[in-house]
Amino acid sequence: MSLIGKPIPPFSLSDDQGHIVTPTTLAGAWTVLYAYPKDATPGCTTEACDFRDNWARVQAAGAKVYGISKDSVASHQKFRANQELPFPLLSDPDKTLLAPLGAFGKKVMYGKEVEGIIRSTFLIDPKGIIRKVWPKVSVKGHVQEVLDALETLKRG
Repeated sequence: MSLIGKPIPPFSLSDDQGHIVTPTTLAGAWTVLYAYPKDATPGCTTEACDFRDNWARVQAAGAKVYGISKDSVASHQKFRANQELPFPLLSDPDKTLLAPLGAFGKKVMYGKEVEGIIRSTFLIDPKGIIRKVWPKVSVKGHVQEVLDALETLKRG
């Protein structure tokens, strides 16, 4: 089932600062929501730092960024501080948003099928409509792909 053209599912999640984030919070600006498996792991750190290192470009494009994983608020606080991330991280231990977005499910890790977070990114327009989805993200070059898609979509 494609999520493109559909509103972001309802959710109410805490970010690393204890603020509650809902679809209303996202309204009014383009939002990049990226789902990642675990704080402070190599691929997840690389992805987060790539968004951080391209922060000026993300801001110039007028977009918000949120990372989301099952990690606790405390884990997110530590990860965000250690990596000096300029954007919030959402804690979704119950998969309230991860599951309906298809960012949680069966995946193959080290040759074994496991259930977990599927690294995915969602580009959401200012009205809360999902405009682009990257399932099974490859970290290298991903931020550039997101920025390119954002510029294309903003041009119409």
